Amino acid sequence: QVQLVESGGGLVQAGGSLRLSCAASGRTFSSYVMGWFRQAPGKEREFVAAISRSGGVTYYADSVKGRFTISRDNAKNTVYLQMNSLKPEDTAVYYCARGISAKEYDYWGQGTQVTVSS
Repeated sequence: QVQLVESGGGLVQAGGSLRLSCAASGRTFSSYVMGWFRQAPGKEREFVAAISRSGGVTYYADSVKGRFTISRDNAKNTVYLQMNSLKPEDTAVYYCARGISAKEYDYWGQGTQVTVSS
């Protein structure tokens, strides 16, 4: 059973930064794509960013491109999401997920709340 545990969420003012972390259990972390998603109240979950197995390729939603950076440390079984220049519209619960590909995910974390005040 794979477990994904997010941390690093919180309350921040607009223009501020947060760094989310997602620690994964198991020995095969480097065999999988990892992604970040978010869900705002009353809205559907949306893709934020993904990173390839080696970390050499990254993908971003247009809404976060240039502000967010996804990275991973395979030695620590951890994926990160550095979020800069945060906006109130970034407020959501952020989830990390393990991906079979950049479009197909099979395990999800419990989520961490990010709130950006104006």
